[in-house]
Amino acid sequence: MSIPAEGFPLAAAISPRLQVVETTDSTNADVVAAVVQDDAGWPHLAALLTTDQRHGRGRLDRTWTAPAGTALAVSVVVRVPGIPAQARGWVPLIAGAAMTRAVAAQLPESHDVGLKWPNDVLAGGGKISGILAEAVPNHPDAIVIGAGVNTRMPQADLPVSTAVSFEVLGRAADDDRLLADYLSALDELLQKLIAAGGDATASGIRDEITRMCTTIDARVRVSMPDDTVLEGRADRLDEAGRLVVVTGGAEVAVAAGDVTHVRPTP
Repeated sequence: MSIPAEGFPLAAAISPRLQVVETTDSTNADVVAAVVQDDAGWPHLAALLTTDQRHGRGRLDRTWTAPAGTALAVSVVVRVPGIPAQARGWVPLIAGAAMTRAVAAQLPESHDVGLKWPNDVLAGGGKISGILAEAVPNHPDAIVIGAGVNTRMPQADLPVSTAVSFEVLGRAADDDRLLADYLSALDELLQKLIAAGGDATASGIRDEITRMCTTIDARVRVSMPDDTVLEGRADRLDEAGRLVVVTGGAEVAVAAGDVTHVRPTP
């Protein structure tokens, strides 16, 4: 059931189509299907959101669930014909950077909001938001970016010990402002990349993401898609947005993987 978007005036002023539903299995699945069925009806920055997503998905096909009313799930369509295919690896990182900005705007600096490569948002040492970007079949210039943010989730409902929420951090999230800030930053960063012809260095995107990325210079363990594990020091982001890990004197560029920050042994 669709709900009027009057409760999100700031976000509705930015998005050309802001649809709110009471509940759904997956906002990403819904929006991907909607774009396939009605491409013109879902322009750039069109969005679907809910506070009750039943079967969300994360990276590496993980499930993402939350009790109703405790998290915000939103999927946004971005149109990127101006970004060359070889530069589109930056789009998920841009989404993470945009959400990092939005979350940081509502938390004091003492909570150390940052970005864990490629696009998990950390606050107070825990994960407060995760992002999944998906291409739309047969629509090469459309990408659906799904984001989940733990807003009103109490400590007892956090899915893992490394997760956190605005409520656990003692803050009341302003969902409308959060979404509006996210959409604004997402579009701003994408337009910068487009204006630079996909050059993340020339656009300043690479430097900005590097500054907010807490993974850089950390000891990391990376679970790769082929089930191998890479351990070393995260050195930098390369021109394609891959994480360059130094291990055993060699450099390995990681395009996809699940990163764990390894705490140094006392």
